[in-house]
Amino acid sequence: MADSEEYETTDVVICGCGPTGAMLSAYLGQMSIKNVVLEKEADITTDPRGIALDEDGIRFLQGLGIYDGVYTEIGTCMNIFKFVDGTKPDLSRKPFLEMDYSTTEGGTGHVGFICHKQPVLEKYLRDKMAGNGLSQLRSGCSVTRLSENKEWTYCEYTDSEGNTRRIRSKFFVGADGKTGYTRKKYLEPKGIQMERAHNSFYEETWVALNWHISLPNKETHPDFPLWSLGYTPEQVYDLFFPVNFRFLCNPKRPAVCGRFGPFADRLWRFEFVVQKDEDGMEMAKPEMMKKIIFPYITHPGSRHGLPDDVQYPEDCINVLRSRPFVFSARSCNKWSEGRVVLCGDSAHVFPPFGGQGIASGFRDASSLAWRLAVLCKASTQGVFLPHDKFFKAWYLERKQQLEKSLAVTIINGEFVTESNPIKIFIRNWSLWFMQFIPSWRDKLRQGQRHEGLIRYQYSNGMPFIPSLNGGLCVPQVYCKSPMPDSKVYFTDDVIFGGKKGLFQLLVYLKAPTEMAIVGKDVSDIETISEGHIYESDITCITESDPLPLSSYVKNEPCYPTYSIATGEEFARSELCKGRPEPKYYDPYRLRKELKGHKYTILRPDRFVFASCSTRDDLVKAVRALGAYLNGGEVERH
Repeated sequence: MADSEEYETTDVVICGCGPTGAMLSAYLGQMSIKNVVLEKEADITTDPRGIALDEDGIRFLQGLGIYDGVYTEIGTCMNIFKFVDGTKPDLSRKPFLEMDYSTTEGGTGHVGFICHKQPVLEKYLRDKMAGNGLSQLRSGCSVTRLSENKEWTYCEYTDSEGNTRRIRSKFFVGADGKTGYTRKKYLEPKGIQMERAHNSFYEETWVALNWHISLPNKETHPDFPLWSLGYTPEQVYDLFFPVNFRFLCNPKRPAVCGRFGPFADRLWRFEFVVQKDEDGMEMAKPEMMKKIIFPYITHPGSRHGLPDDVQYPEDCINVLRSRPFVFSARSCNKWSEGRVVLCGDSAHVFPPFGGQGIASGFRDASSLAWRLAVLCKASTQGVFLPHDKFFKAWYLERKQQLEKSLAVTIINGEFVTESNPIKIFIRNWSLWFMQFIPSWRDKLRQGQRHEGLIRYQYSNGMPFIPSLNGGLCVPQVYCKSPMPDSKVYFTDDVIFGGKKGLFQLLVYLKAPTEMAIVGKDVSDIETISEGHIYESDITCITESDPLPLSSYVKNEPCYPTYSIATGEEFARSELCKGRPEPKYYDPYRLRKELKGHKYTILRPDRFVFASCSTRDDLVKAVRALGAYLNGGEVERH
């Protein structure tokens, strides 16, 4: 190993500044961990690749303080997914199935999906990196060599000017994609391989196109036939590029299409399958693109009472991208080796049918960040925790959620790609019949969200206590501050925002009178936890009357106290601006999922470490947390 004095030193080096790498960097900075991000591109790509982000992804953006940009510049709610069958290219055809993702029954307080503009999303993430003072982005840099020993990783890279630079870090994270250096050049020779996930056999080539649409008008297109029928330019756009996303279940050529990004940008995505005897590069060329897609934006004249077909003006369409991609469901056998970790597309890849690619990378980043923070802070104090145990527990947890996400994705994919006429007939008639049973109809309408938030199944080394409700992804509801302010917040923001510690203690009470016992139960918690939980961080949430604790219990500690807010109160708040009102919102979901327990220790990634109602169980849980963060095991009971 070269003299360490030749190497710059930081806590974590991240290879790749796509959405996953940027989110990991921003969360590490938020947790006071120095990190350097090496990105081979000189700037954010202008090519919008991923366009769908689910409610978990929105929640992670919220955790970085990016929520204000979600519905202003980043994207819009995707609302309804329409599944349309038949071989006729008709975007107005009645769907055989609709899934409403404008609702909040997923448990995060957010809508099911937004359709976003990835370059803008990445800019927001990079702005958060730049603003924390601990994240450094170095663009135009390519990693050329990587090695490690028991305490450090050593990286050599070429900077934007062609100079060779050296940097060492406690950990190295590869967020550089499925063909990036970290896995392909460094970890694959060590036995880490991408394998088929979820017993999925699906692997197909699709072409993905992005269009920017401009509006025709009577001056630029005087001969356009719909002017004579009184249509405005905006109405013409809505007619040919309708709202809501469509899954075109065409057995001859499955496809997916819909608007994305802010409405004012008028961006449209169309993806279609490449048949076995076709070449992806050839199918992405303009002449083939027109042959496949233009029938969908051409209306028969009879629809408008006109003698000739009506096509949206071709010169109002600007092709931003047209590229083939291989869609598959794969995951690495291991996501870490030594001090090197894989994250996002480096560790797993998804088919496009569930909008899970970026969201899964965000989940990786959020759950990895706090573990890296624990490991780095401990090593700064001369304590070297078993990082291999921390990382293995991390990716075993993540693989559980990955399986669930893949299952949903594959169900959607089966709807889209089914070509067997008998199976199509059975599918359509069974779905038609299910519409007559209210409970089945509602579940279909809710999409794949009705199963609720994930709960991890425990295995050795995982940081939660299963017998104390641990391993649950905690729901998020809305709350409000005491009167007369009564300002509405997301519960994550009051529980985690501006706190000193990584782990938080939430006190949840049905009635304010229960506060009398809180001060006694939580006394000495900071000492018992060995400083991992701060008493000053404790947050109280009640189901009524959010008066301060001191109003009920004199001469006792006073903790920030909020009460549950209704969906109507949220709808009137600034938080609901630009998004649908919270349909199907359950204000008591937090209490239900926590099983009525008063005390809940929450991990930074919004998972429950333990929840309980007695001081004895709370002390047990706090001691278990301290033992885990000192390198020990968490007992199941």
